[in-house]
Amino acid sequence: MKKVILFALFTLSFSALSAQHKTQNVVIVTIDGLRWQEVFRGADSAIINSNDTHDKNDVRKKFWTEAAADRRKLLMPFFWNTVVEKGQLYGNRDLGSKDEVANPYHFSYPGYNEIFTGFPDKLMNTNDGIYNPNMNVLEFLNKQKGFENKVAAFASWERFSQILSPQRAGILVNAGFMPLEIAGMNDRLKHLNELQLEAPRYISDSTRIDFLTFEFAKNYMMQYKPRALYVSFDEPDDMAHAGNYKFYLDRIKQEDGFIKQLWDYIQSEPAYKNKTTLIITCDHGRGDEPMKKWHDHGSDVLHSEQTWFAVVGPDTPASGEMKQGETTYHKQLAQTIANLLGFDFKASHEVGEAINSVTGKK
Repeated sequence: MKKVILFALFTLSFSALSAQHKTQNVVIVTIDGLRWQEVFRGADSAIINSNDTHDKNDVRKKFWTEAAADRRKLLMPFFWNTVVEKGQLYGNRDLGSKDEVANPYHFSYPGYNEIFTGFPDKLMNTNDGIYNPNMNVLEFLNKQKGFENKVAAFASWERFSQILSPQRAGILVNAGFMPLEIAGMNDRLKHLNELQLEAPRYISDSTRIDFLTFEFAKNYMMQYKPRALYVSFDEPDDMAHAGNYKFYLDRIKQEDGFIKQLWDYIQSEPAYKNKTTLIITCDHGRGDEPMKKWHDHGSDVLHSEQTWFAVVGPDTPASGEMKQGETTYHKQLAQTIANLLGFDFKASHEVGEAINSVTGKK
């Protein structure tokens, strides 16, 4: 009898907790290789004054002012004026807030595996095209009532066709220069398929420019109204590896503008307004000692585990920049995403605990 009563109480408390959440949809955006230093401090004067910056005067005109609080708004105006003002931002080490990847590799495939599967798998230690055997949170959501066939991912980097294992997961993943093939597509989406065949391939022959990824994601969202949407941008990482600081900054500002358009649409659409949480983060950090190491990341690059993330939505208190506290890890994001939607992410492995300050729970 006691067991029956305890089970009933547990069921009621879980049901009440699920009913309390306001988030019905989630949009996740990652910006590959974006350092926390630029997010929180804006443009770096040491790099501007180095050989990694061409046309220094133009860069200073666009991105430089003395106060870091003003510089970062020049670089990411929507992020600072809207996301941080109305949500939360983690990872400003100048304020004692630490956010990190838990995996020991500090590069892309292991980073994305950690974000979406909720744990740092030591077998996922390559950027090669191996299929990920681990269940990811998007796959999990697609199995939940009301989310079936309402989960989609759009990525510039072709590797997401393996990272998210869409054949097993049963979710839509459009990555690289893959054509989008869905019944009933509108003319805009059909035109984007044609356009990407003619688009410049200055990153690689299989990684498309972020503009096309954004346009596919935005127009898919407008037509099909997914409940979980993932958008992965790539260009800042490519520009950093190339040692091109001007283009690195330009691409960061570009992504900020893309995210603004997504949020503006969310706020204009009744299916999404006041029901949607937006999460923005990166897959790894970059080096900073010596300065030239900003090009790089990896297990042998000092401080490249240092990352950041931001959240804005109806369940997340508007706390702004988070200050001193426990270190957060990207392995916690999968369960946090599930909890925001009222679910407990169950997988074949132990996943990181949700970040309660994001979900508004004590």
